[in-house]
Amino acid sequence: MASNAVAANPQQTQVVNKPAGSGKHGNVLPLWGNEKTMNLNPMILTNILSSPYFKVQLYELKTYHEVVDEIYFKVSHVEPWEKGSRKTAGQTGMCGGVRGVGTGGIVSTAFCLLYKLFTLKLTRKQVMGLITHTDSPYIRALGFMYIRYTQPPADLWDWFESFLDDEEISLVQQVNWKLYLSTIGLCV
Repeated sequence: MASNAVAANPQQTQVVNKPAGSGKHGNVLPLWGNEKTMNLNPMILTNILSSPYFKVQLYELKTYHEVVDEIYFKVSHVEPWEKGSRKTAGQTGMCGGVRGVGTGGIVSTAFCLLYKLFTLKLTRKQVMGLITHTDSPYIRALGFMYIRYTQPPADLWDWFESFLDDEEISLVQQVNWKLYLSTIGLCV
């Protein structure tokens, strides 16, 4: 496996690992972006790393299968913050909206588990196992989020294309402080 590092700027290093030569793609996934931060927003990452859930409970999980089981039992939404944990009163623009992270809050279980998956350095086979999992749409959603945060932008269409019409329902998404059910296809 060869590794190429290109400095995009002093704070962000772009790393691309070439896939192993076996098979069409090999089992080693390329990594795009910052190899330490997973390209997460700095406030989200800081809250993950300081979270007792991440530091204590997730530290104990050592295998891919243990993390997948944890996703199955603990994840009930895929938003970055736990509901009601952010103070947004009086804020406007990106600081007050759903996408904004300006004031932080309690980072969600889903994002802690997403970063835990990143620390395991998943293989192509493991990521395929996530996005095709039949037990929980949240396992699938975290698989798609893992791809979005770690894979080269040029490869995203290849990963997502066959899932755009996926009709599996049960994902809860928050838009303008209202909760909606969504499909995997819409999530992708």
